[in-house]
Amino acid sequence: MPAVVSEIMSRNVIGLPPSATLAEARTLMQRQHIRHLPVLEQDKLVGLVSQRDILAAQESSLEKGTNGHFLQHHKLAEIMVTGVTTVSPKAGIREAALYLQKHKYGCLPVVDRGRLVGIVTDSDFVAVAIHLLEVLDNQLADEGSDEADLDDLDLAPDAQDYLDGSRDL
Repeated sequence: MPAVVSEIMSRNVIGLPPSATLAEARTLMQRQHIRHLPVLEQDKLVGLVSQRDILAAQESSLEKGTNGHFLQHHKLAEIMVTGVTTVSPKAGIREAALYLQKHKYGCLPVVDRGRLVGIVTDSDFVAVAIHLLEVLDNQLADEGSDEADLDDLDLAPDAQDYLDGSRDL
């Protein structure tokens, strides 16, 4: 059975109402280390705001010379994206990843019976890729691959430093 979105989504989704200010959204996103913020009315998704949206609004206010208290005086409802594409928790991970890639989205809110139940982001798919690479590495190690095989690789002069873990990326 294929893996589904509910297996990798973040479940404790933080959102704000459309009446929240851009300053509140920016502060919440910074504190929670998130880049996408669902805009909710009674647990129903009505929009989405990204860090990029807030930065663009702030930049626009600078161009107009009105940056003074711009973020405190403007609401999420003014900049949020509406008609957001969502995904079911039962959707396949592969299909969701392909959709994100094709449309260059950073996230897909996960909705079940009209209620927001999670969010899946590009970072979640990077975590899946890392896990799969670890599984592949373990399988290769079990099949008898050893570091001697690395001698056959055409490595850049500094590459060996990274292979033995003595240097950080």
